[in-house]
Amino acid sequence: MIKLSKRLQQIADLVPNGARLADIGSDHALLPVHLAERGMIAFAVAGEVNEGPLRAASKQVCEAGLTERIDVRLGDGLAVIRPGEVDVITIAGMGGALIVSILSAGLPKLEGVRTLILQPNVGEEAVRRWLVDHGWFLAKEHILEEDGKIYEILTAMRVPNAEKANVELYAPRQLAPSVTASPDRLLQMGPYLLEQASDTFIHKWLLELEKMERICAQLALSEAEASRRKEAELREYIAETEDILTCLQKAKR
Repeated sequence: MIKLSKRLQQIADLVPNGARLADIGSDHALLPVHLAERGMIAFAVAGEVNEGPLRAASKQVCEAGLTERIDVRLGDGLAVIRPGEVDVITIAGMGGALIVSILSAGLPKLEGVRTLILQPNVGEEAVRRWLVDHGWFLAKEHILEEDGKIYEILTAMRVPNAEKANVELYAPRQLAPSVTASPDRLLQMGPYLLEQASDTFIHKWLLELEKMERICAQLALSEAEASRRKEAELREYIAETEDILTCLQKAKR
């Protein structure tokens, strides 16, 4: 049986039992094969846009004896599925901008889909904003570290009154008398992740602060007015982020 990485195992654990799954950018079809071997899914489409990964996925499915349960298809994004064919879609290991592009281009294919499980490598904020803009409710968030990389996994669902639910989810959060996590901040950092404030989450944002400090140092070398303004904006952002992290760490103690 297929053994998954920590990241893929977390995604597998989020797939509802009996799902009709489309795994977009399936690579070696590890996720659908793992789930099918354990009887966790009714059917799966493993989609790939490139011939090489498609062949690897087909070989994996064939060797597992799952050709009747997993259909490996060549195509760009959601072009590999038909409207109403699946009820769960997983897209993992891509940038947030690409995930948003795939979802936007395939909007008609989301008919009948109840759950999206999305794991952007970067650009998580763009994915959260797309979900809000298109009437999806972010139901869960997970964060984990594997092999020196930090991953966020976003699970979104179709729910009644999604617009109202999203307003409540991203409502400003008072962390201290002078510190508020704004809706924009919650979209950037993740509403559930901020609330949980796990060690991995804190570590991620400390690393982000280090990156921003390096950018500020580079901007400081320039005499251009635009660089001055950008540095000032970043300094303000850094200070706000530090205040939020300080509040979260105090709350944990």
